[in-house]
Amino acid sequence: MKPLNEKSQPTSTFPTTLEQLNERSRDVLRKIVEAYVETGAPIGSRTLSRQLGLDLSPATIRNVMADLEELGLLFAPHTSAGRLPTELGLRLFVNGLLEHGNLTAADRRHIESQCAASGRSVPEVLEEASAMLSGLSHCAGLVVAPKLEEPLKHIEFVSLGPGRALVVMVTSSGVVENRVIDVPAGLPPSSLVEATNYLSARLVGHSLGEAAADVRQEMEAQKAELDSLTQKVVEQGLASWAGEDRHGALIVRGQAQLLDDVSAVEDLERIRQLFTVLEAKETLLNLLQMTETAEGVQIFIGAESELFGLAGCSVIIAPYNNSQQQLVGAVGVIGPTRIDYARIIPMVDYTAKVIGRQIR
Repeated sequence: MKPLNEKSQPTSTFPTTLEQLNERSRDVLRKIVEAYVETGAPIGSRTLSRQLGLDLSPATIRNVMADLEELGLLFAPHTSAGRLPTELGLRLFVNGLLEHGNLTAADRRHIESQCAASGRSVPEVLEEASAMLSGLSHCAGLVVAPKLEEPLKHIEFVSLGPGRALVVMVTSSGVVENRVIDVPAGLPPSSLVEATNYLSARLVGHSLGEAAADVRQEMEAQKAELDSLTQKVVEQGLASWAGEDRHGALIVRGQAQLLDDVSAVEDLERIRQLFTVLEAKETLLNLLQMTETAEGVQIFIGAESELFGLAGCSVIIAPYNNSQQQLVGAVGVIGPTRIDYARIIPMVDYTAKVIGRQIR
């Protein structure tokens, strides 16, 4: 994988639109981008003329390529080399020349089976969806998971042995959420029972977000009749959820796919920067902001996204809504700028729709 190097790309002094290109120029640009997506290597006029079926002489193609380069749509990575598309050229291709592929029936069945919620919690479904997208796209799969906001039907603390306990929450729709927490050493079983009863009386029938603040306020005011050990259990149970971002969690799978074919030190450094970005808390909110006013799939190429521009990558991402048509998360992939847009765009779109049907 060789992400485009922004410093080596010429920039156009005026915006280029598809209407500025005649049919011949569009055809040449399309063929160059398609070759780049397939191989990642520059392509020259003679190869275009001979291998790609264009009914044009190499000299004519060179003239067209020179015009496209002047418009900022192509660049030459080396002297006398072939041409590669710039990020502007890729954007023009995606917006006006790309022919989206159709998902096969087998792809649809695979996505639906991997995202099926039967017998699994929402986090488990989303974990599987992220891994599935990585496998199908050969990129990294991204899922922004929704925060648990349904009314609770049940909450319970279960001992896992010395110093550990499991917090089990069941929502009104039957979704089960589990968290492992640390508890004081030597905690008696009665404290877990007391913590369960205390939170059940205050949380059941309410969402965690609605009730957690009141519970904390009551505890701070020392109105809660809890011994110190039980109070610590309650605090740990609430913290296991409140410590997450208010938008949920960012699930990333298949980061190793981004290291395939990395051969240059600068490429490796860009990927390292990307991994750092994906570990940052701000990434979660930024990903949702990229989709919150959008309908359908959004595509960000290279520097178009402040979030991922340094890594020379492209992001294909789509929002998904709950049953009330509220935006609750997003799903997508991140990969090199030579990502297979035609194949992955419908894949991400369909996955977002399938996941949305699972979120109540």
